[in-house]
Amino acid sequence: MPRHDRLDALRGAAIVWMAVFHFCFDLNHFGWLQPRQNFYADPFWTVQRSAIVSLFLFCAGLSQAVALAAGQGWRRFWRRWAQIAGCALLVSAGSALMFPQSWISFGVLHGIAVMLVLGRLVAPVPGLALFALGAALLVLPHLWAHPFFDSRWTNAVGLVTRKPVTEDYVPLLPWWCVMLWGLASGRWVLARRPQWLAGGLPAAGQPLALLGRWSLSFYMLHQPVLIGLLLAASTMRA
Repeated sequence: MPRHDRLDALRGAAIVWMAVFHFCFDLNHFGWLQPRQNFYADPFWTVQRSAIVSLFLFCAGLSQAVALAAGQGWRRFWRRWAQIAGCALLVSAGSALMFPQSWISFGVLHGIAVMLVLGRLVAPVPGLALFALGAALLVLPHLWAHPFFDSRWTNAVGLVTRKPVTEDYVPLLPWWCVMLWGLASGRWVLARRPQWLAGGLPAAGQPLALLGRWSLSFYMLHQPVLIGLLLAASTMRA
């Protein structure tokens, strides 16, 4: 499947932003960020988190449009999907060790894994209908919620009456809307403005494109590396 450097660079930019955000979170967790920050309530951090997740999901939707246009079959799809799902399970296990009271049961990788399957199923739907479906998914959680969806085993749907206590939470509703809009936008761009994705990059943008091609590996490694460095620095400081 051909690479699209501009799409890779956009994904790479999301990765860098995420790494900076997580580094600040880790500094705060170890007490090195002063004054102490509230990453769960302060809009400066919560808005950034929402923007980072949105950029990731939009890029995932764009990538799905590119893959479908290139004729990606189900076999190749499931091979990539298994990598994402496996990494999601590792994130759950790792977070359970570090945050046993707020471990991640349905974070961004869990969400992407489920949304990719759903997106593949609705891919034949016309683009305008995908945009409309996305808008409906965005609004629905604000119109109806039920306590049934408040448990850790059902909150993946997103129709919760209260936000769960967890370090990362990306439920299907409303977040699938962003991937659907990415899928619909990608189909439109590939049909009418393919140069927007297939065009070249200046030399300064190539590192971002390279990083974007290895986004899953970077995602899985960056936090253990950052936390390990901070633990080593804390030991030396003590």
